[in-house]
Amino acid sequence: MSTATYDFDGKTLLVTGGAGDIGRAVALRCAADGAAIALVDLDEAKMATVVDDLRATGRDAEAYRCDVTDGEQVTATVAAAAARFGRIDFCFNNAGYQGLFVPTTDYPEADFRKVMDVNVVGVFNVLSAVTRHMKGAGGGAVVNTASYAGVIGPPNMLAYAASKFAVIGITKTASRDLAPHGIRVNAVSPSLIGPGFMWTRQTELQAAAGSQYFDSDPKVVERQMIDSVPMRRLGSLEEVASTVAMLLSDESSYVTGVNLEVTGGQ
Repeated sequence: MSTATYDFDGKTLLVTGGAGDIGRAVALRCAADGAAIALVDLDEAKMATVVDDLRATGRDAEAYRCDVTDGEQVTATVAAAAARFGRIDFCFNNAGYQGLFVPTTDYPEADFRKVMDVNVVGVFNVLSAVTRHMKGAGGGAVVNTASYAGVIGPPNMLAYAASKFAVIGITKTASRDLAPHGIRVNAVSPSLIGPGFMWTRQTELQAAAGSQYFDSDPKVVERQMIDSVPMRRLGSLEEVASTVAMLLSDESSYVTGVNLEVTGGQ
């Protein structure tokens, strides 16, 4: 894990999916570097806990309940956060939904639409609202959460993979459109990150999906997945957070339109 630190004093970071493991890790990492944090999520109870953790470090933080699939809510939330903190300098556009693990022929339309609504429309809504603000404020930096699933297209994850391919495309086009306004847009694509809820969920659901790629025993699936990583281990939440902080920082001032894979060399 990187020990680099960045000067985020006087800066504000808006984090969507702020109640989740990666959102919390990024919020804490950037707060440690000096940023004030605006958390956005639907889970008010979990957000309150994260806000308490952030304030315990001496940083300013506020939680905003918002459904990222609702453009009007997103616009209002970004406006409220900008008014509360003065401006939004950074955005970690992270809210997402993993969806089901089933073969393509069995994938239900309703879940496919839900994944797309959260992971693509939600990312679009947040990116649009935040960058409209940043354009008027003189610039900023955005990191979208994509996934290695959006690079390789893993089995049994049709909707999730499609949505993350879309996030990478959004990142590349938006980076070109927004570069003249001093706004950088990059993405991170984590792969096997854990331990934690998401790691356990994917091993259990891949085991249950029934395919030639994975065993039916989740413990065996864990080993199969880790063996696919050249570094032969899971990545940590802190390693993802360090990557996001680097992309937001001035150390990456000439980096935009990049999808940075956090995969241990997969």
